Amino acid sequence: MNSFQTFLKAGHSPTLFASFLYFAFSCCIWVLNGAMAPFIAEDLHLSATEKGLMLSLPIFAGALMRFPLGILAQYIGRKSATLVEMGMIIVAMLFGYVFVNTFSHLLAMSVLLGIAGASFGVALSLGSGWFPPKHKGLAMGLVGAGNVGTAVSVLIAPPLAQAYGWQTVYGMAAVAICIPMVVMVLYAKEPPDREAHTSFRGHIACLFEKDGWAFSIIYGVTFGGFIGLTSFLPTYYHDQFHVSKVEAGQLTMLAAFMGAALRIFGGWISDRWGGINTLTVVIVTVAITLVPCGMASASLAATTVLMMVCFAALGAGNGAVFQLVPLRWPLSTAVAGSMIGEIGALAGGLVPTMMGMSKQYGGTYLWGFIGIAMLAIVALAMMRVMQVRWTRTWSEKGGRARVTPHYAATSTASTATTS
Repeated sequence: MNSFQTFLKAGHSPTLFASFLYFAFSCCIWVLNGAMAPFIAEDLHLSATEKGLMLSLPIFAGALMRFPLGILAQYIGRKSATLVEMGMIIVAMLFGYVFVNTFSHLLAMSVLLGIAGASFGVALSLGSGWFPPKHKGLAMGLVGAGNVGTAVSVLIAPPLAQAYGWQTVYGMAAVAICIPMVVMVLYAKEPPDREAHTSFRGHIACLFEKDGWAFSIIYGVTFGGFIGLTSFLPTYYHDQFHVSKVEAGQLTMLAAFMGAALRIFGGWISDRWGGINTLTVVIVTVAITLVPCGMASASLAATTVLMMVCFAALGAGNGAVFQLVPLRWPLSTAVAGSMIGEIGALAGGLVPTMMGMSKQYGGTYLWGFIGIAMLAIVALAMMRVMQVRWTRTWSEKGGRARVTPHYAATSTASTATTS
């Protein structure tokens, strides 16, 4: 308890809470189509591939919108950028409430849901900006635990859709997002670590380096797997096990909540044990649970338990990745984190599409699970090769923080100069 109080005193806890709340509500809205997919699919008579497209578009759109929101945050401040985004979410939700009643309108709404998914980079940067490097892993883990919004969405959206209609849920979301807006206005403060304006090349600088792509691939497995499977699971439970639409949401909530809760643990344990060590355990766990998930398609209990274990690992992995990012890019954490988050989230958009195609063309979801597991193994092999250089240059053994990360600071400064 004393150590946590010390942590809170090291930064600005009201901003940390406001960032968490903003990210939680944004995540809740981002996956609304996934949470209500059984209702939408039944109403609009969607095929398996059309369901996959409906679920993938918000993830793709959210990933692509992170970059312009990050640019905006540089010019008007992170706090102001969050308020602009939440205002846009209100408009998008009102569109869904008034206009969405055909598949083409639904696809447009799927893109608009991506506005909520753009919150990631700004939320983490705003919440952790007040904290010193040794506490950033935990700070980012706490804000990132706003992923719990996905669990809330799949828990409360289905019964609301059943009682009032799925279009009405969009209208309710427009009202709900006002809560984090008020908290942000009243309690959040712009952090003192505001970075200088960066050129386009500066924003994508980490992608000119092997490390940037390595982190993007790893995050594609951890966060991409988390958000992609969260969006898909209500459909999977409903179609595969023939549970009710509300029960499908409740079962998904169990897994999504584990992923959100363990993100905090992932940041905390990575600060102490090392992000590389944590990610090794995470990726192995993900790989060895996904394939049995696909093979346990006749057992609802086994699938639920395996999914909870898998999501716990994915959540811890998300925290571990963003314990390492500030170590590798200490002078441009927000920029590098936003780009890595964007590429990683794009990978999540492939998950519902992959699962839908596996079912429609292969007759089973098993091949989709196997495909994701194989990608996890590839990411693990890549990380184990690259960690040899990482632990010689910018991190201690296992991925713990160095007292003075000379390599990372020099590398970042050099990149900024060439930009």
